[in-house]
Amino acid sequence: MAAMAETPDTQATKVITLGCRLNAYESDVIAQNARDVDDRGAVVINTCAVTNDAVAESRRQVRKAKRDNPDARIIVTGCAAQINPSMFADMAEVDQVLGNHEKMNPMSFGPDAPTERIRVNDIMSVRETAPQFMGSENSLPIKSQSRSRAFLQVQNGCDHRCTFCIIPYGRGNSRSVPAGEIVGSVKSLVRQGYNEVVLTGVDLSSWGGDLPGTPPLGDLVRRILKLAPELPRLRLSSIDPAEVDEVLFDLLITDPRMSPYLHLSLQSGDDMILKRMKRRHSRADAIELCHRLKTARSEFTFGADIIAGFPTETDEMFENSLSAVSEIGIPWLHVFPFSARDGTPAAKIPPVNGNIVKARAKILRDAGATEKAAHLQTRIGDEDEALFEETGLGRLPDFSMVKVDNPAAAGSLARVRITDAGAEHLIGQVIG
Repeated sequence: MAAMAETPDTQATKVITLGCRLNAYESDVIAQNARDVDDRGAVVINTCAVTNDAVAESRRQVRKAKRDNPDARIIVTGCAAQINPSMFADMAEVDQVLGNHEKMNPMSFGPDAPTERIRVNDIMSVRETAPQFMGSENSLPIKSQSRSRAFLQVQNGCDHRCTFCIIPYGRGNSRSVPAGEIVGSVKSLVRQGYNEVVLTGVDLSSWGGDLPGTPPLGDLVRRILKLAPELPRLRLSSIDPAEVDEVLFDLLITDPRMSPYLHLSLQSGDDMILKRMKRRHSRADAIELCHRLKTARSEFTFGADIIAGFPTETDEMFENSLSAVSEIGIPWLHVFPFSARDGTPAAKIPPVNGNIVKARAKILRDAGATEKAAHLQTRIGDEDEALFEETGLGRLPDFSMVKVDNPAAAGSLARVRITDAGAEHLIGQVIG
């Protein structure tokens, strides 16, 4: 099920977010753009299209938004609106549907905004990426609300066509923000006090493929670290294990400002299922990458997305995914029971029985919980640097959370000593 968040209930336009971190980042941009043009009273639902359930939930949120805000203008945008705008335009509660490109334009809000019921461009024709912060070193990329770190969109869209995924039709083809614009934005964030920047995108590892010279992601990371030496911590969002170039690999294991953590878009641990998904990596590729990173930098940890019960998945294939969790050692595991998405090739393949899918998902989650508990136990007695969040919890470089009795201010870095571990987080004390 897609995640959902809502901007604070103020006089400004309210944005309801479903789906991924990139959607959350873009929702903050939408809210800021609306505030800048003084567009009061609208409710924007930033939808998700990753599964049929996500689309249904988006529609439920539209209806709820109208019930809760009967006098408000209801605007629907996001991937589900981009892919099927008429479905939302036909809802009586909806005043306007905006595409994923249109939602990032400040001129889409305010008293002079165009009023056509559907404003959705052909997303495959879009070449611009992240216009909200391109063009000025002094521009400020929006910080995701309720987070202490800054999420920085450096890429959008995807050129690949995994058989279970509809997102390329909502996001368009891969397009990259030029490195100079990204470095300027990182510097701006550092000047304003951010201690961690997370690079994000729809297909982050494809960054640079559409730029002159087709630079790999490692070139961008190297440039950021060199030209923004005052940045304390740099982290990558989800990345394809097939596309960690050697420059990036070297920086991950040698530069202490690179967080020793990767979240892998793994999806399966079985080669036949990976082939049927049209993924670009094999089981061996993923395991080898993680072992190389862990061997070179022992504090490295991993997160991963795994789909349970992809069509045609046998017991043996499932066991290959399950064993990959322990072979790699994945304490931060996100498990998704397969849910067919209309319009994708996987939706046409005979499915695995729903009860079996649920059972496999639970087994995977239990395996992930076991890995997490084991990892947290290894941290007892360590000292490390935590970035504190607005909740009072601190995030260590390896992605572990630590709860302390004396938390530092949100957004600040502080040295902590780990004294114990619970099921979900570490327990410690700020020591400096």
